[in-house]
Amino acid sequence: MSYYFVANIDIRDNDEYRKYINKAGEVFRGYNGKYLAVDSSPILLEGEYSYSRTVIISFETREDFNKWYYSSDYQEILKHRLKAARCDTVLVRGMDE
Repeated sequence: MSYYFVANIDIRDNDEYRKYINKAGEVFRGYNGKYLAVDSSPILLEGEYSYSRTVIISFETREDFNKWYYSSDYQEILKHRLKAARCDTVLVRGMDE
């Protein structure tokens, strides 16, 4: 079953956020994930959107997600994103056929 990591991010400190971005791709490569979207100007259809960026990443399994998100490599850079931005993130289970 696939899983989707969805992050709505309001960047407040570009320099600190850059510390995250500079390492994120390198850390991400070994974990069987796939970026589906990184958008700094999504189209609001309903409700409110107070973020600078939305990111959607797919993983084939929950185990692949766990290995990435909870890895020591990712946790080491995650602190920069959390310090630099307000982030609302969710993990969504896909509807695999």
